[in-house]
Amino acid sequence: MDETDNDAPDSLLPYDEWTEEALRHVLVRALRHVSIHGLPGEHHFYITFRTDHPGTDIPARLRAKYPEEMTIVLQHQFWDLTVDENAGIFSVGLSFGGIGSTLTIPLQAVTAFADPYVRYGLQFHVAASDNGALEEDLPPAPVPESEPEGDAAPQVVSLDAFRRRQPGKES
Repeated sequence: MDETDNDAPDSLLPYDEWTEEALRHVLVRALRHVSIHGLPGEHHFYITFRTDHPGTDIPARLRAKYPEEMTIVLQHQFWDLTVDENAGIFSVGLSFGGIGSTLTIPLQAVTAFADPYVRYGLQFHVAASDNGALEEDLPPAPVPESEPEGDAAPQVVSLDAFRRRQPGKES
């Protein structure tokens, strides 16, 4: 028997796209729930997104500091979280260095979502950006220096600690 007989045939149905869409809906439902009810208990979200994705609207100083990818934390100090599933965006107010800012992020720009309290996380594929780089080709988001803003200030962090390692692979 030829080895190629054991290979699964290429699907004519877009199962990968449907799965990605379903998982993005988990993100939408979590954000919508929090926008209505607030964060329950110790839950908090890390959301990583492409800052260079079309439709991403963040302050120029943040785009300069994070030209490709950024992670935000929704925990204690955020406001005006809204989700517009029809438009495919969410927006949230956060403070960076003591300056309040509103970020508008396309759902398709999100590369990762995590709730560390329950060790839950999702990774998403993001199409090539204007510069042609794929999400998989990029280094992890940088971890900035701490800014003196109080203990509960949101910080940009790398999600490497929450990414699942494949068995047998060391990093």
